[in-house]
Amino acid sequence: MSEISALLDAYAAGIFPMADARDAKTCYFVEPKERGIIPLDGFNIPKSLKKFIKGSDYKITINTAFADVIAACAQTPRIHEDNTWINDQIETWFNRLHEMGYAHSVEVWDNDDTLIGGLYGLAQGGCFNGESMFSLKPNASKVALVHLVENLRYKGFTLLDTQFVNDHLMQFGCIEISQSNYQKRLDDALKLHVNFI
Repeated sequence: MSEISALLDAYAAGIFPMADARDAKTCYFVEPKERGIIPLDGFNIPKSLKKFIKGSDYKITINTAFADVIAACAQTPRIHEDNTWINDQIETWFNRLHEMGYAHSVEVWDNDDTLIGGLYGLAQGGCFNGESMFSLKPNASKVALVHLVENLRYKGFTLLDTQFVNDHLMQFGCIEISQSNYQKRLDDALKLHVNFI
């Protein structure tokens, strides 16, 4: 079995890869006891963000700069940390998954056509595993998330996995469920035949 096939099977089994640092030589697989998800029917857009989006000149695209998005995510430390969990191996895997049609990105551009934010993740069946996001200008990653959810709803997805819960995601309605509950939802989602784009 190829590495990519094994990786897809891992996600279908509810586990995902992480590395200890950007320059880590190896990665490991994680199966958290509690899982973060954003219920697509309970997605919340804060009022201030709605107002920002209404007056924003940001442009949104899908799958036009996947390699640039994951590279930017790999260089952007998580909140309260000084490193990222995306090493070269994970970046290589996901660029390959993108070429195969499994991994997708949402890009946000300013009016100078500069990439200022975005996110990427993995789509299988009706599940989207959100992996990482970055923002170089105010609300750029939030705008990407709003667009992602709109697309997932429109296409018929039923599960948006965030892996973990944090304060940033909770404002959008992110909740924590047990891994066993997540696996049941995942099994149902994987039975669906929907396309991200």
